[in-house]
Amino acid sequence: MTDQTSALVTGASRGIGLSIAKALAAQGMALTITARGREALDALVPELTDLGSPRVTTVACDMADPATPSKIAETHSRHHNGALTVLVLNAGVGTAGRIDNFPANRLDKTFAVNFRSPFLTVQAALPLLRSGAVRRPAQGAKIIVVSSITGVFAEAGLAVYGASKAALLSIVDTFNAEESTNGITATAIAPAYVDTDMSAWTHGTIAPETMIPTDDIAQLAAAFVNMSARSVVGPVVISRAGTSGYHA
Repeated sequence: MTDQTSALVTGASRGIGLSIAKALAAQGMALTITARGREALDALVPELTDLGSPRVTTVACDMADPATPSKIAETHSRHHNGALTVLVLNAGVGTAGRIDNFPANRLDKTFAVNFRSPFLTVQAALPLLRSGAVRRPAQGAKIIVVSSITGVFAEAGLAVYGASKAALLSIVDTFNAEESTNGITATAIAPAYVDTDMSAWTHGTIAPETMIPTDDIAQLAAAFVNMSARSVVGPVVISRAGTSGYHA
């Protein structure tokens, strides 16, 4: 790939987002990476450049802020020739609690980060994605959304988190119905527990070595990027080995 291809990855300073950013850098994509901490982002620039990215732009931001999606889209446009090839919506927050006493303020925060922010980011980035699709007509432009298996199969104690991730699945399907004829396709990856900091709270019952490696998610994302614009991939559920496949 050349500097004409670029990706915007949210929540890219660690975990799944970082693994995907590395995979796209290895494909030669210019990158815009976002996370809350500027120092962590800036420290990644040499590594991503060494992997093959011709240019890496960093944006420290809070995805709960409704102004953030426009900010990151504008920054990407300014640094990457007004086009976007791949949008990776990975940033999110985890939350657990039963329905009967779940606090309303935590519900609002979860949906602000896990649903409203991705929705607004798609809106803000859509003109850039359309330009990216025109520049790469065979493959088009791609959106990769990191959802969760809890958005597909119910998990006790994860009602709000699962609902926010289920909402993402719905938006992906509708986006494809509206935009796939324009050369932009979206795919949602819905994994069970992945070996990241967000899953550390389960280590008392689920050993990290039994969780899904972040690189497995990144390999899937990298494969979707190279598919043709003529194919739409529905939600991809990834379960952990040794489980029924229907829970996190």
